[in-house]
Amino acid sequence: MQELLTMMARHGYALVATLLFAEAMGLPLPAAIALVGAGAAIASHTLFAPLVIASALLALVLGDAVQYWLGRYTGWALLGFLCGLSMNPETCILRSAESFYKRGKTTLIFAKFIPGVNTVAAPLAGSMNMPFAQFLQFEVAGASLYAMTYLLLGYLSRDFLASVLLGFHAAGRAMEIILFSAAIVYLTYRVMSYRKFKTNILVPRVQVSDLAERLSSGDAGRILIVDVRSHGYYDSGATRIKGSIRIEPNNLEEELKNLPKEKEIYLYCT
Repeated sequence: MQELLTMMARHGYALVATLLFAEAMGLPLPAAIALVGAGAAIASHTLFAPLVIASALLALVLGDAVQYWLGRYTGWALLGFLCGLSMNPETCILRSAESFYKRGKTTLIFAKFIPGVNTVAAPLAGSMNMPFAQFLQFEVAGASLYAMTYLLLGYLSRDFLASVLLGFHAAGRAMEIILFSAAIVYLTYRVMSYRKFKTNILVPRVQVSDLAERLSSGDAGRILIVDVRSHGYYDSGATRIKGSIRIEPNNLEEELKNLPKEKEIYLYCT
């Protein structure tokens, strides 16, 4: 425990800010653990609480603001990249979009506690053209809740953390081997799951020019074009393909019941 507190005393503010900023930018780093450690350091008077809170909030808000503007100017290209780092990109995007669809802007307040959603909430808000001032209000509230929760957890559990770290130290080499083996097993599982998923995401696609040619050649009566863009992209002023119909991707079970079975159905999204 003393080693952790010494490291926090030397690099605590910069360490917390760096990890939180990196996490906000989409990197899978243990920022929450850093906050817990900082909370324990505050309890031992190693770090000054106002400076920890200020550095944490600045890092979180700055990182998410960058993601917001990237999302505003790149649209779903950034979301696709971020979710591509996960084992199930489709679930990552749809889960986030569904959260915004059901809870609206308040998603930003709790997003950091939800795996997957925490990575894409800020760029999703940007891609949906949420006003930046409004985004900033919810972002500050969410960042404050996230930082204070884990800082408080570390502050209250300082003695428990000390006993756990002391146990790790006493176990010595055996504990290092166990942790290293667990990390290897986990990384192997992630790689295998990722490769398995990648082999099952092939979706039949058609080029825009090919479909346009079919529509102009007299096959239009046998073709149905369906707009499945996620919530936020479809409003009264949005441009869409002429003659297409709209279904809500977050309510597919009911929507699919109404689609005609005698037609060829082509879907388009963002």
